[in-house]
Amino acid sequence: MATGGGRAFAWQVFPPMPTCRVYGTVAHQDGHLLVLGGCGQAGLPLDTAETLDMASHTWLALAPLPTARAGAAAVVLGKQVLVVGGVDEVQSPVAAVEAFLSDEGRWERRATLPQAAMGVATVERDGMVYALGGMGSDTAPQAQVRVYEPRRDCWLSLPSMPTPCYGASTFLHGNKIYVLGGRQGKLPVTAFEAFDLEACTWTRHPSLPSRRAFAGCAMAEGSVFSLGGLQQPGPHNFYSRPHFVNTVEMFDLEHGSWTKLPRSLRMRDKRADFVVGSLGGHIVAIGGLGNQPCPLGSVESFSLARRRWEVLPAMPTARCSCSSLQAGPRLFVIGGVAQGPSQAVEALCLRDGV
Repeated sequence: MATGGGRAFAWQVFPPMPTCRVYGTVAHQDGHLLVLGGCGQAGLPLDTAETLDMASHTWLALAPLPTARAGAAAVVLGKQVLVVGGVDEVQSPVAAVEAFLSDEGRWERRATLPQAAMGVATVERDGMVYALGGMGSDTAPQAQVRVYEPRRDCWLSLPSMPTPCYGASTFLHGNKIYVLGGRQGKLPVTAFEAFDLEACTWTRHPSLPSRRAFAGCAMAEGSVFSLGGLQQPGPHNFYSRPHFVNTVEMFDLEHGSWTKLPRSLRMRDKRADFVVGSLGGHIVAIGGLGNQPCPLGSVESFSLARRRWEVLPAMPTARCSCSSLQAGPRLFVIGGVAQGPSQAVEALCLRDGV
């Protein structure tokens, strides 16, 4: 049972997706949840597109994506949803960029990325779309930064990231895009860098104190949190193996430094490949993989006011590798892997009046 601040949260279960999938691309637009592509039961990228009307709790099939893909990025631009990058049916990175026109129910092709890429991080600001990093066809991590101008339907180059990577976490804060972690091949990246959108310059911040793959990241109240993950052994530690951790590291944007929280303030469960978000003054950690033989269903939150971890209601469907999306007081957890690709769509919600 949830205790303390856990009573402020509850799960809302939506009708399952018609198509089970993992690594799907999700977007929220005008009261609809769009789920695009991903990998199905056969393990191949899908062209399937579906939308959930959150008022009527009904699913509708949309026109299929022109390019089947998994792990793409999506950005909502008014009545359009722009889908960028990903991996195709032959496991190659995708250059194609496509826009779903919600009022017309159809897809249009847009200017392609200058280089095919999977694991691209995207940020929208003032109607412009920034695409950062990725992994190309040669499997090398990319440092390129591009900005998409919808009116001209073109990509322009910006100063490259100091550290090439793919699959990084990005946060827009003020006039800066913060880029944390990511991967270079199989190795997790510890770099933490910021791009000033006005000055068009990069700043290197102190790197993450520890090297962890599949960690969860979130920003709240002027701090960036890096949670859990799979701890990687040092380069000279030949006898150590990767292991799940409950580490909590916090970067204070004002003071410009990392703090590794003590054992008493670590997560209750060791986990990786999980969903992280910020809801109502809490950093929440949902599901994932741990030392158990199956995905975790446990949920916990770090109260920024009380400075402690609290147990929240468990996931209705235990999963890892989920897609997630925050829409107002809801943190959606979509698809992923239970015993196979999942159809589950559930949202952790703040209760009314909280």
